[in-house]
Amino acid sequence: MAAAQGHFSDHSDGDRGTRKTAGDRVNPTDSTDPTNSVDPHETNPVPAAFRRAVEGLRAARLRPEIEVDPTRPPQRLAPHAYALEAAVVAGEEDLADGRLVLLHDPAGHEAWKGTFRLVTLVRAELEPEMAADPLLPEVCWSWLTGALDARGLAYGEASGTVTMAGSHYFGGLAERRPATQIEIRASWSPEAGPAGVPDTGAHLAAWCDLLCQVAGLPPAPADPGAGPGAGTTSGAGVVSLPQRRGPQQA
Repeated sequence: MAAAQGHFSDHSDGDRGTRKTAGDRVNPTDSTDPTNSVDPHETNPVPAAFRRAVEGLRAARLRPEIEVDPTRPPQRLAPHAYALEAAVVAGEEDLADGRLVLLHDPAGHEAWKGTFRLVTLVRAELEPEMAADPLLPEVCWSWLTGALDARGLAYGEASGTVTMAGSHYFGGLAERRPATQIEIRASWSPEAGPAGVPDTGAHLAAWCDLLCQVAGLPPAPADPGAGPGAGTTSGAGVVSLPQRRGPQQA
């Protein structure tokens, strides 16, 4: 597994760039990084707990199939936010993609039952036959909670939706095969540790487990070098979705 160190940046200067792999790094003094030092007269300074939570994301160990790209976080959901996009890539093909947002409100949030919240969107294209399974939404939701539980993570107030949408093509597009997309929107409150900071790196790794599972990849073996909270990704008894789109042939 590859470390995700240092490749997150807010890109508030508008330079989105391309997805970063584990070897990419950003300048630790980059002014576009919201966790760097701020003006002491700033009305909304970055709390130390939020800085440490983002550092946890940077230290996460991710599967090599995952490519991540920093993205602009939402501005109105919480006083502090940090966001990234990710895709499961095989060859030149994106098998699934998603977005993960870390929210922080130092004053606490009644609906969160805490000061941190993780919000996600995961999407993948499936075989049309899969949409006929009436249990598919429940199965996909169980993959999210199962990914968190498999890594021994404590969390609360989980909520979300699973949506399936089908597309059929006509006229000049009639040669295209029908397409079915599944979309998981969810949020949960990661339990804070003794220092008031959740293990965001482990939550990111669990989210990537979900992303890979929706993409149809087999579970990854447990990382022997992973630290506490890494759990296992052996995935016994878990079935991944068959993929509609395979990697492009050379």
